[in-house]
Parts: sequence; C-alpha cells; structure tokens
Amino acid sequence: MVLSLLRRARAKSGGAGGGGLVLPVPRGAGTVSCEVVDPVGQRLGGAEITVTAKSDGRVVAKGTTDLFGLFTAALPAGEYGLLMTAESMRPASWSFYIEPGETLSMGRVELEVAQQLEPPSPGMWLIDPPHTAIRFIAKHVGMANVHGRFQKFEGGVRIAENPEESEVRVRIEAASLTTGNKTRDTHLRSADFLDVENYPYIDFVSDRFVYRGGNTWSVQGALTLHGVSRSVALDTAYLGAVNGGYGEELRCAARATAELHREDYTLNWRNMLARGIAIVGPTVKLEMDIQTMFQGPDTPTPPE
Repeated sequence: MVLSLLRRARAKSGGAGGGGLVLPVPRGAGTVSCEVVDPVGQRLGGAEITVTAKSDGRVVAKGTTDLFGLFTAALPAGEYGLLMTAESMRPASWSFYIEPGETLSMGRVELEVAQQLEPPSPGMWLIDPPHTAIRFIAKHVGMANVHGRFQKFEGGVRIAENPEESEVRVRIEAASLTTGNKTRDTHLRSADFLDVENYPYIDFVSDRFVYRGGNTWSVQGALTLHGVSRSVALDTAYLGAVNGGYGEELRCAARATAELHREDYTLNWRNMLARGIAIVGPTVKLEMDIQTMFQGPDTPTPPE
C-alpha cells in the first residue's frame, strides 16, 4: 500500500469536506478522508473501510468508498486504526490521530494487487465439518442482529482442470439451526419459517465458477430452501492449500458470503408481521468458512 499524499489541513470551521461533500461536524470532533485507487490509478468504489478506536478496540466507523473511490468519516478526537480491504487487493492498515476541529486528508491511497495463491489440485475435495462454519445474520425486526449457524451439513467441491468448470454441492440439515435461544430456534424450524418437517434439507448446487481477479471467485448456482430454488452467487475468497489437520492430508480453505431475500423462498415477512410474528428481517446474510480435504485412499474420516 502506497500513500501518494498525506496532508493535514487543520480547519477550525466546524465542518469538513470530502470529494465536494460537506459534513456537519460536532464540536470537539474532526474528519478523516481519502481517495482509494488501484495500481493503475483507477478509482476503487466499494472498498471496505473499518475505523477502530485505539483506546478500546471499538469499531467507531465502518463503510465503503463511493463510486469515485472516496471515503469521509467524522470522528471524536483521539487515536485510531484504519483497515481497508477491496476485492483482489491486499488489505492496508495504518494509524492516525484526530484533533478537535481537524480535517485529516490521507489523499490518494493506492492498493496493491493481492498475491495470487497456487490453485487447488484438480479432483474431489470433501468438506470437513469440524473445521467448517455455516452462519447466518439477520436483523431482529430492524434492530439488533440475530446470529445463528447450522451444525450439520455435508458436501464437497470438484475442482476441474479448467477451474471455471468446477462444481460445488452442499447439503444442510435445516433442523440443525441454532441461534442460542430455544424458543426462537423452535419458531424458526416451524412451518412459519423453514418448515423442517416438510423441507428437511437446504441444498446448494453450483453451475459455474467466475474468476474475479486475485484470489476471488463468484461461485454461481441454485440454492433450494423451503421447496424453492433460486439463483445465488457466493462471493468467495480462496485462502490457499496446506498439508495438515488430522494427519498430513492435503486441505484447502475458502470464505464465502451471500445475501438472501426471504420472500424469494415464500417466507413472507410482511404476512408474518401482520400475524404478530417478528423474528428476523426480510434479508439474511450467509457467511461460510470452509475447509475441504482432498479425496484419496488415505483421506481420514472427520470425527463427529
């Protein structure tokens, strides 16, 4: 990561500008801003930026750059750490201090392309459940997030000689859902939501891999939930392959995310609200941390 310019303009006017946008700044606060570009100078919209307070590690600002690669945040006076991530780019981080009334411009921030990892070997890779997590996050009636996970699932990835022709199959036991609250879990398993008695499984079957650059892919396919199949794209980051685990078996890892709309699967949020059922909001975010083992004659069986 290269900072082509770092300049401080100590404006005491009580306002701040970033990319022509003027923000009202509370008394005693300041602003930080930057423009994010790739190695050839193209502006990077959608880069994710997280600002944490050095004093207690609390996240105080989180957002993405706009279409012009610009980001601005108003912050109380203090010392902060900033983490910047973007698809196919190396993460960048640094520390800075904001004084009351200060406008801190970090100028143009150039991100470097992430080092491309060696792709996994062609063949069948089996999901290792003890080292895999399938989670979901949803709003609780527009308020706090509800976090949950599925505890039972199986599947694998067939890596083709041409990686774009690879395939993924995952089957999840819908009743294995847990959010840490028995009453809520029972309701989520009921006919009002997943209806696990009639639809015991959630299935994902991919039909193509689309390369996005660096170590990122879009794994596209169909997710079948509640008896309905819809197209879903998993934004996937490949994390590499190593020998290890139960023995010295070859394994690889990836992280994937997707957003589902409940009404796509006949889970009608508005009807549920009208009936007084208010568990989670209309969209659900999926997060998957996946480890797979290369299938061979000596591949170990994961413990229960």
